[in-house]
Amino acid sequence: MEIELRSDTFTLPTLGMREAMFQAPLGDDVFGEDPTVNALESKVAKMFGMEAALFCVSGTQSNQIAISVHVSKGQEVICDELSHIYLYEGGGIMANAGASVKLLKGDLGRLTVSQIAASISPDDIHACESRLVSLENTVNKGGGSVYSSEALQEISDFCREVNVPLHLDGARLFNAMAVTGQTPQQFGAWFDSISICLSKGLGAPIGSVLIGSAAFIKKARRVRKRLGGGWRQAGLLAAAGIYALDHQVERLKDDHARAATIAKICANLPWVDTILPVVTNIVIIRLKEGITANEQVALLKAKGIRCAPFGPQYIRFVTHLNFDDAALAAFESQINQ
Repeated sequence: MEIELRSDTFTLPTLGMREAMFQAPLGDDVFGEDPTVNALESKVAKMFGMEAALFCVSGTQSNQIAISVHVSKGQEVICDELSHIYLYEGGGIMANAGASVKLLKGDLGRLTVSQIAASISPDDIHACESRLVSLENTVNKGGGSVYSSEALQEISDFCREVNVPLHLDGARLFNAMAVTGQTPQQFGAWFDSISICLSKGLGAPIGSVLIGSAAFIKKARRVRKRLGGGWRQAGLLAAAGIYALDHQVERLKDDHARAATIAKICANLPWVDTILPVVTNIVIIRLKEGITANEQVALLKAKGIRCAPFGPQYIRFVTHLNFDDAALAAFESQINQ
């Protein structure tokens, strides 16, 4: 049995999702006339208590649009050194917004208000002007780590005090909320803009939604068009997102439980050095000295287990919609062969 754990982006639409997609009323979204896209955007904006939303191709696109709206050429984005917007978005902060990046070293990718406060540039013509703070929740590179409500409230209050917008890369935000019990409305109050993915744990085949004020989303729509991101009959895809939000949020806890079991299964394997704390659906393993990630990934692939290298000496497993209890049992059997 081949077991797919490289990413939660490998999920396939369920039968119910496919039916919803084919039944969706369609129109031309560039003209604002796709009723299903409009319904998705309205649904997500209302869910988070924000004014407006924009359906985008991917989390990378929605993050980069947000940065381009918030930040002008020669200004800077403050983020953790593990941030997806810095490591995995093709240099888009520089290429799209012409902005600099100030990297901080947090705890598994999570920043504190004191770190952010100390990093804000002085009002000096020699300094790069700090114009955006970006957080990630959950933190992919941090093993799916999550922020507490207290930390987010403190950071939000500080950013408003110094008039620096706060953006959230919430690619796996629903995973975080499944752990903490936080609500979308809370995040809408804490952040000026939020990007959420529909195509990871929620199981849609494609898509991300950017949320913010009406004025922000109006500018974001223009940037999306400039990047070639205008949709036509995109309701076919938006319907999958609506279905995912209606039917596939609560089950994220199952992914978390299976990820915790994977960590227990792997804990005493001879090639495992340490495992990052498993909070959500991501398991990151540090390999013992002398074992490279590419070597171990190849060995596991030969056993029918697909995982991803995550640095020279780290590998990553990600649980998801299509990894069920039968697959978990097969994982335990095959990894011990």
